[in-house]
Amino acid sequence: MGGNPPCASCKLLRRRCAQDCVFAPYFPSDDPHKFAIVHKVFGASNISKMLQLPLHQRVDAVSSLVYEANARARDPVYGCVGVISYLQNQVSQLQMELAVAQAETLCIQMQQEPAPIATNPIMLEAQDDKSSFFLHQNNLPQFLSFSSSNNVIFDSFKKESIFGQDMIS
Repeated sequence: MGGNPPCASCKLLRRRCAQDCVFAPYFPSDDPHKFAIVHKVFGASNISKMLQLPLHQRVDAVSSLVYEANARARDPVYGCVGVISYLQNQVSQLQMELAVAQAETLCIQMQQEPAPIATNPIMLEAQDDKSSFFLHQNNLPQFLSFSSSNNVIFDSFKKESIFGQDMIS
């Protein structure tokens, strides 16, 4: 009677553990809770079917089964999907916070660096690449919120030519 102790699955199922037991390498006898929770969620028959994978994939499959069974025990309705959804929402919130922080940083940088006033086409091409980055990335609308509308005066009757002379007075 000096053989190996039965694995956690054979101990729980009260059967004799064979030499070629498919559960033995993944559910050792010193961790019976691991198999118990997976068995409760999936059942022994389904676990044995899921372990009919190549040997190098079985460790990952058992790890995934244990994780899913623990998630289902914590949240019987959503299980892993609840955890995934929570983490996706957290990533979305953090991305939004990052975008706001980057926009605030750019606004501060733009306030500290006065932009050159370009009136002729050559000056427009000579501006640094920072302004063209905002135009190409469609980030311009977030920088167009002015504190007052008195900054720009439109005179629809006065048209200027490219030479600076009035065409209509």
